Amino acid sequence: MRRVIILGSTGSIGTQAIEVINQNPNKFKVVGLAAGTNSTDLDAQRQHFGLENSQAVLGAKAASRLVEETEAEVVINGITGSIGLAPTLAALRTGKILALANKESLIVGGQLVKELAAAGQIVPVDSEHSAIAQCLRSGSQAEIKKLILTASGGPFRGFTSKQLAEVTPAQALAHPTWVMGQVVTTNSASMVNKGLELIEAHLLFDIPFDQIEVTVHPQSVVHSMVEFVDGSVIAQASPPDMKLPIALGLSWPDRISNVSKPIDWSKSHSWQFEPLDETVFSAVRLARQVGTLGRSYPAVYNASNEQAVAAFHAGLIRFDQITELIEKAVDAHEPDSELTLEGVLAAEKWARDRTDAQIARAC
Repeated sequence: MRRVIILGSTGSIGTQAIEVINQNPNKFKVVGLAAGTNSTDLDAQRQHFGLENSQAVLGAKAASRLVEETEAEVVINGITGSIGLAPTLAALRTGKILALANKESLIVGGQLVKELAAAGQIVPVDSEHSAIAQCLRSGSQAEIKKLILTASGGPFRGFTSKQLAEVTPAQALAHPTWVMGQVVTTNSASMVNKGLELIEAHLLFDIPFDQIEVTVHPQSVVHSMVEFVDGSVIAQASPPDMKLPIALGLSWPDRISNVSKPIDWSKSHSWQFEPLDETVFSAVRLARQVGTLGRSYPAVYNASNEQAVAAFHAGLIRFDQITELIEKAVDAHEPDSELTLEGVLAAEKWARDRTDAQIARAC
């Protein structure tokens, strides 16, 4: 039986992880919970699992201490945003398997995270990266030609730049496939999320950026693909349900029975694929640029985006200005020669302050 710590336990990833665990009580035991600010739901979860107060905590700092002080085999990090970096580092330092849904911590931490992680210690929980990990079982690293990340296209697939300038926060939160929190849903609409996933794929699988592509697949059934050198393409397909990659993150490399309903092959299916318009959705192009530059550039990309998303939902800027603000911050950034944790934190603060100042001038 694997002992599990769930970070972000009251959010979308955390609550679905609890569903998987409740359905498999003979495989997993929850020994720790951490949430952001939702103390009411956290206390209900604590009581459900019969945990002491010290095993259910609020805040990222407390989450890091929980990881460091609690014996467990698996930590699932479902925290949203770069505040998840410290708990990610804590999990890796203590040798626990890290089921990673908090992509931002890998992206802003970059080589700091990679150098700390043992081989196979990080198991991706994002549906796209879980799909790639599954597809990679079909061949060796030397046989990979490219990774193909799929994107639903979000609520604004096919929009022009002019149309993007007119969308509302309510429209940005109306994702056609997935139910997620405000930041992740908005990032999906702007394609910033796909930009972050592009960087994440590069870091997780050691594949150069010029061998990672993005294709739009509105049905969200093919979660990503791997093309091998002989021309074969292996795809992972399933109805959209985050419980499948969450369950794999908890039990990797083994699968759990009856986690998600399979595709019904007695019915007809039409799957559509189309290229991403990176002229309109420039966040992916920009992510490729900052990922290639490395150092603290990805931290600036992510921090500036978080400030811009908050400003958009507060009615202070237009939707299309989110990516504009990120690009301005990236262009103005002067990174240190080497990546350090202190440097990452300083770059994030600089990016947030600069973006907030830009937003204030735009109001």
